[in-house]
Amino acid sequence: MAALSKTKFTSTLWDYVILTIGTILYCMAWTTFIIPAGMSSGGLTGLCTIIQYGTGIPIGWSFPTINAILLALGVLVLGKAFGFRTIYVIVLSSILFEVLPKFPMLEIGSDMKNDLLLVALVGGATEALGIGLTLLRGGSTGGTDILAMVVNKYWPVSPGRVYMVADLFIISLLLFLPDKGPTDLIYAYVIMLTFSFGIDYVLLGNKSSVQILVFSSKYNEIADHIIKDVQRGVTALESMGWYSQQSSKVLLVIVRKNQMNGVINSIKEIDKKAFISVSSAQSVYGEGFEEIKTGVKLNKKKKDKVETTELKTIEQ
Repeated sequence: MAALSKTKFTSTLWDYVILTIGTILYCMAWTTFIIPAGMSSGGLTGLCTIIQYGTGIPIGWSFPTINAILLALGVLVLGKAFGFRTIYVIVLSSILFEVLPKFPMLEIGSDMKNDLLLVALVGGATEALGIGLTLLRGGSTGGTDILAMVVNKYWPVSPGRVYMVADLFIISLLLFLPDKGPTDLIYAYVIMLTFSFGIDYVLLGNKSSVQILVFSSKYNEIADHIIKDVQRGVTALESMGWYSQQSSKVLLVIVRKNQMNGVINSIKEIDKKAFISVSSAQSVYGEGFEEIKTGVKLNKKKKDKVETTELKTIEQ
């Protein structure tokens, strides 16, 4: 019991270390690159930078104030839907947004105003890495995340659409600032797109899966190799070549993206004439991949039953 408790403590401590690193990177993306270059983007942080540019109110003040209002609204509407990790990230972000600007040597963006595209790309990528790390460890920066959950409770609107509409609205506010124009909007969209692609890579890079269809007369050897050596399941689908009018089998294999090249190369070693089709596979659930998230915790017996049912469904 003591060993289990120590392991849990170590795991939790490591989670908060990653949360802290992610939050620092997220805040530095803004205070080191984006804000010193006079740029902005979407999300609550983007709204706070616009407020700073227009009124002089520092982001270190507006960020915690607006987040506190959104948290209160979220608790009122959704109940206790926010964990301590989200509150931790919000509090730490608020402190860092106030402290980091006091170190002028960190304001790299102010020295790169002649290359704003590079600032936008680096700033967006750094923010994606930071927020990606916080999300991987169960944290959140609040802001439009809370708004999306509140809207989704009462209206059939996906969170992604809420984020998109909110970001478009926030970025368009730049046009109301006297020293901003269409060029600033374009750079804001560049940051937003860089962030979107970057966070997908951070969150899904190692978990992305691909579906491989193998057309080969040596399907028996290939299937045995994938099961024994790659240790992935294989489904043999009945097929018939319309030109040859000969019956055969097509192998259906789902593997992690980082396994794809190895699987394809091994197939080609067995049959150089094998025809292979590869397509992206999203939301792959079952043993060896992701669990179905239903909002209800399953005990081990039920969980095993669900995974077994999923595998049988795939093979059918």
